[in-house]
Amino acid sequence: MPQIITVTPSPAIDASTSVGKITAFSKLRCAPLQRHPGGGGINVARVIHRLGGEVRAVYPSGGATGELLRELLDREAINGITVAVAAETREDFTVFEESTKQQFRFMMPGSPLTDPEWTQLIQAALVGPPSYIIASGSVPPGAPEDFFGRIVQAGAAIGARVVVDTSRQPLKAALQNGLFLIKPSLSEFWNLTGLNCDDDATLIDAARDLIDRGLVEMVALSMGPNGALLITRDRALRAEGLAVEAATVSGAGDSFLAAMLWSLQRDPELATALRFGIAAGTAALVNPGTELARPQDIASFLPQVRIRELAEVPRIAASQAP
Repeated sequence: MPQIITVTPSPAIDASTSVGKITAFSKLRCAPLQRHPGGGGINVARVIHRLGGEVRAVYPSGGATGELLRELLDREAINGITVAVAAETREDFTVFEESTKQQFRFMMPGSPLTDPEWTQLIQAALVGPPSYIIASGSVPPGAPEDFFGRIVQAGAAIGARVVVDTSRQPLKAALQNGLFLIKPSLSEFWNLTGLNCDDDATLIDAARDLIDRGLVEMVALSMGPNGALLITRDRALRAEGLAVEAATVSGAGDSFLAAMLWSLQRDPELATALRFGIAAGTAALVNPGTELARPQDIASFLPQVRIRELAEVPRIAASQAP
């Protein structure tokens, strides 16, 4: 059985194209449309599979777009468990403006789930049982706000390490049940802790407060072009971002998380995992649309990643409770 299972309660078809310039009330001549399977956990599964990891994607599927989602995942040979749902799977749309190199992302509302549907999603994630459960994305209408927290509880009961990548109240609810790892962006971490700074010492202090309270074992804090921090009770690692010309801003966080968990599943060394995460997050930026990170690009960026072990920092101020 796959040792890693991803759960995506709000998947999507990610459609993307490019245009020379976006002009109101004009016919815009676009490049050929690309469609990829999308949603946080599905993106994570795609990258783990590309790296050679054994992974299974659990997700709801409804209507014609749900059928297309399954077909797209089959094309990439992603092992999946689908939960048939009544609502049509959503489709998001991204346009890259070539003249300004800006990306415009149009995100549709999540497709609603009924009580039996979201309950089946959680049950499907426990098959195996897996070593890791990665629950990622937003909570769709109809699912409870503590949906991810319920996955954490169910995963803990079978001895799985649960990773959650979400934000705001769903993240706070998940933390009440004790997690292996969270991967917030800087803005998501600010919302969680009440901070508003990018000082490493303060961020480490706030992450360790969560760890000391038994809410999570590890915090992977992604900071966009400024790199990332990986924090445990005993270690704090810093990676600077790599300068590249970005073709997209989509999928970098999912690629970062996927490569880091793939590495940890093979080798517990944190510096190696963070190095893979930064290389994969950077690799996602250079591919258009939602193509995500590819192994050859990850390999090319790996030698450029520099990891620093930060010295123990004094406690500055306790963060606010989530």
